[in-house]
Amino acid sequence: MRLRPLLNPLAVVVSVVALAAALLIPTAASGATPITVAQAIGQQSGASATVRGYVVGQPTATNTVVRSNFPSDYALALADSPSQTSTSQMLYVQITSAFRAQWGLRTNPGLLGARIDVTGPLGAYFSHPGLTSPTAFANAGTSPTTTTTTNVTTTTTPGGGYDDTYYRSAIGKTGASLKTALNGIIRTNTKLSYDQVWEALKVTDQDPNNSANVITLYEGRSQSKTGNGGDPNDWNREHVWAKSHGDFGTATGPGTDIHHLRPNDVSVNAERGNKDFDMGGSPVGEAPGNYTDADSWEPRNAVKGDVARMLFYMAVRYEGGDGYPNLEMNNNVNNGTAPYHGRLSVLLQWNAQDPPDAFEKRRNQVIYDNYQRNRNPFVDHPEWATSIWG
Repeated sequence: MRLRPLLNPLAVVVSVVALAAALLIPTAASGATPITVAQAIGQQSGASATVRGYVVGQPTATNTVVRSNFPSDYALALADSPSQTSTSQMLYVQITSAFRAQWGLRTNPGLLGARIDVTGPLGAYFSHPGLTSPTAFANAGTSPTTTTTTNVTTTTTPGGGYDDTYYRSAIGKTGASLKTALNGIIRTNTKLSYDQVWEALKVTDQDPNNSANVITLYEGRSQSKTGNGGDPNDWNREHVWAKSHGDFGTATGPGTDIHHLRPNDVSVNAERGNKDFDMGGSPVGEAPGNYTDADSWEPRNAVKGDVARMLFYMAVRYEGGDGYPNLEMNNNVNNGTAPYHGRLSVLLQWNAQDPPDAFEKRRNQVIYDNYQRNRNPFVDHPEWATSIWG
C-alpha cells in the first residue's frame, strides 16, 4: 500500500498567512475597481458603483456648488480634478445620516480637495447626475467607512421610502413638470375643520421629550397641550402661509391645512401677523432668535428650513384648480392680500441651510398616516424646491 506524502508544514503556514493577509487588505469602498466621475455621470442607471474623485464643494442647487461656508453635512460634489469649477463635470453625492459626522463638509471642511471613494447607486440628486443612498465612503485606496455593523447594513432611502409608490409619477421630472406632478399627488387629501386642527396639532407637534406638551414654532418652547386658546401666553394656530395672502381665512382647505399650521404663542403670532419672510429687523423679545421689521419676519435658525418647506408645499398644493386660490411664491415682501408669499430667494437659502430634522420628518409622517393622507414633498426631497424655483 502506497502512502500519500504528508503536507509540508511550511507550506501550510504560508497558505494560512496568505489567506489572512488577503482578508485584511483594505479595498475600495465597494471592493470593486473605482470608476471616474466622468464615467459615473454617464452611467446614471441606478446601478451601484464605487466612484473615485476629488471633493470640490457642496451642491446647494442643480447648478450651484459652494466651496466655503458649507450650510450642512448633507451633500458633497466630486470631480476628476480638484480645480474643477464646472458643475456639468461634477457628481453630486448624497450624505446620509450614518456618514455625516465623518464626511459632511460643514463638520469637516478640511475634506475640500481630498480624493475619496464613494459607493452607492448612481442616480439623480438635486436634479443633477449623482450618487444617492451611499453604502460606503473611504479616502482613496484605504479601508472604507460603511453602514455595516455586526452584519447589519443600514441605509437611508430617498423620499422617506415613498419614491417607488407615492412619488412614482414625479420621479425624474424637473421644473414646471415636477410641480404639476407633485400637485397631482398631494392635492387629494383629507380635509380638517378648523376646530379639528386644535387636536391634530397636539399630536403633530408633540414634544418628543414630554408627551403632555407641544413645541411652539417661533419660540421653540415646550408648553402644555391644554394651554391652547386666545389668552396671553396661550398657544394658538399660526398660519405660516399668512391666511390673508390669498384671503382664504380659516375655511376648510388652505385655512385648515396642517402642513402649514403650527402651535405658536398668541402674542408672537400677532406680532408676526401677515408679514412675508426675509432676513433682518429687530429682535423679538418673546421669541429669542427671531427678528422682525415693518414688512418681514425672520424665524429662529432651527426652523428656517421648516418655514420654507411649508410655504413651498402650499404653493404646490394650491394651484387654483379645485376652488381654492392659486398660491405662488415670489421674491417680494408686502404681498398683502395677493395670493403670493416671499421672499423666495431667502427661503431657498433657508431650505438648504436648515435641512429636515427628526421632528419635521415625524410631523410629515403623522400628518400622512393619521390626518390628511398627503405628504409635504419638500420634507422628503428638499432638493425639489431648487428644481422648481431655483
